Amino acid sequence: MNHMPLKTAAYAAHSATTPLEPWSLERRDPGVEEVLIEILFCGVCHSDLHFVRNEWHNAVYPMVPGHEIVGKVTQVGSSVSKYKVGDTVGVGCFVDSCRSCAACTSGEEQYCESGATFTYNAPDKHGTAMTYGGYSTQIVVDQNYVVRVPENLPLYAAAPLLCAGITTYSPLRHFGVGEGTKVAVVGLGGLGHMAVKFAKAMGAHVTVLSQSEKKRQDAMALGADDYLATSDPATFENNVKRFDFILDTVSAEHDLNAYLTLVRLDGRMVLVGVPDPTPLSAMPLIFARRSLSGSLIGGIRETQEMLDFCGEKGIVCEVEMISMSQINEAYERMLKSDVRYRFVIDMASLK
Repeated sequence: MNHMPLKTAAYAAHSATTPLEPWSLERRDPGVEEVLIEILFCGVCHSDLHFVRNEWHNAVYPMVPGHEIVGKVTQVGSSVSKYKVGDTVGVGCFVDSCRSCAACTSGEEQYCESGATFTYNAPDKHGTAMTYGGYSTQIVVDQNYVVRVPENLPLYAAAPLLCAGITTYSPLRHFGVGEGTKVAVVGLGGLGHMAVKFAKAMGAHVTVLSQSEKKRQDAMALGADDYLATSDPATFENNVKRFDFILDTVSAEHDLNAYLTLVRLDGRMVLVGVPDPTPLSAMPLIFARRSLSGSLIGGIRETQEMLDFCGEKGIVCEVEMISMSQINEAYERMLKSDVRYRFVIDMASLK
């Protein structure tokens, strides 16, 4: 096996204020436990925009975003046993972890106590460089951090499952949503529309809570049983203690206390969005023994479980395909919520 660096076409951000532009990076040759993946499609997550524009104050440039990756294995290391050349695979939000802490050994690598190695903008364990993500034509990943994509799913629509999918599947599964659970989904964007699909497929009665009436038709088409506009004060007055479980996917500022009142006695609300800090009152928690939780993506085992569930149920994201050269326009449209419901880059456009 040669050990020449693999020249790789990509798009990168070079500062918080300049557009992403074509760039070339060098991937390492696959190690004994690693696979080389030709990236076919990469989803565009809202967190890509946060990272690129340094809104979380930890950006390292140049940065190649992208953590909703699907593609084909083109080369395997000598000790790889899980995959072979030609396999259809996915890579999500992280590509390594410490492998020894309590979280890692229990299959919850996303909560690695040392911090998981994220797919981009993280120090790469294999050198001094940072990790570079899926806005590129190929990537090298340890076989233990790769998942298999069911062959019956259209790959372009499966790509966002690697973040938007697992982010919503994990809390629904972890907290026992199932047949007859009364679930409300706050927000109908990239995350929310997947939450509706998953909760419905798990047997729940699903209500969408969205600001206005404009997404009602979409919500019902996705499988929701009911729809409530949160701009109407009557929504909060008339639905106190209605839901067993609320999944809040919204990252914009909103009043968590108001939504908590919609949760029944001993019910739970889970945050997967990252809103700006808002005052949280103890009262709605105390007076109905409600719980407020958070959830972050999923481990490798659970991500594979989610993909298999999607294969069984025929679940994929609603996507709009773009070429790599349209990424800056796509970011501007994301800021206006002008996407139904996830952009996916066709990486053939970069070759």
